[in-house]
Amino acid sequence: MNFAILEKEMEKVAACCKGRIAFVIETGNARIERNGEGKFSSASLIKIPILIEGFRQNDKGLLDFQEEITVLPKDRVDGAGVLQALSADLKIKIIDLMALMMVVSDNIATNLLIERLGKSEINKCMKEIKLKWTELNRKMMDFEAINNGIDNWTTAYDMVTCLKVIDQQTFLSKESSLKAFSIMEKQQFKKLFDTIDLEDLQVASKSGELPGVEHDCAIIRYGDRTIYSAVLIDQLKTPYEGKQILSQIGKLILRYIVNG
Repeated sequence: MNFAILEKEMEKVAACCKGRIAFVIETGNARIERNGEGKFSSASLIKIPILIEGFRQNDKGLLDFQEEITVLPKDRVDGAGVLQALSADLKIKIIDLMALMMVVSDNIATNLLIERLGKSEINKCMKEIKLKWTELNRKMMDFEAINNGIDNWTTAYDMVTCLKVIDQQTFLSKESSLKAFSIMEKQQFKKLFDTIDLEDLQVASKSGELPGVEHDCAIIRYGDRTIYSAVLIDQLKTPYEGKQILSQIGKLILRYIVNG
């Protein structure tokens, strides 16, 4: 499958999507794009720029990853993650909060990191890496804010920019880039690549979901090939519809990177 065929096949899948869909698939100088600048509620994809800002602050000597933060009863929120099930007044290192935020999409860990890193600093970092439409405006699981029209936003184009920032070692130090990639490799909620049985394939990803929203983005490496992919879907009636579309697109990308 060549890149032109991949684009044609992806458009076929997109045409069957019952929600609004956007995607950017990039490899080398080639790009497939559909509504790449369309703004979507970011859901947990906002955790990628938070991760980048955490590593940036560590690179600059502004953040000690070994610093421990206490998880207090007031910090507990529902949704994804494991901290809500652990002991009260648990102390946890910042580097472990970052891993929990990405690997199991822990919302408590994310909110603690937003407090420690600073919302304004995270947004400033997003401008520095040239994200055009991504904004952090609320903490995780703040449905009161959402109901008042305050949300976190991103685009497929911006998410691919984040993936390249992590992978290409130009903004973060080499050590931080490699560590960020390693954390994202362990992410447990894969949607684009929900079934992977290729030993030589590396996938570093982050998914996100809210009612009516299903997203996933990933760095995919196979041999000397690298693909950056971001697929965002909203206005869905059921999560199943979105997950099926993401899975179909993932299979097309895999077929391309392995056989293209």
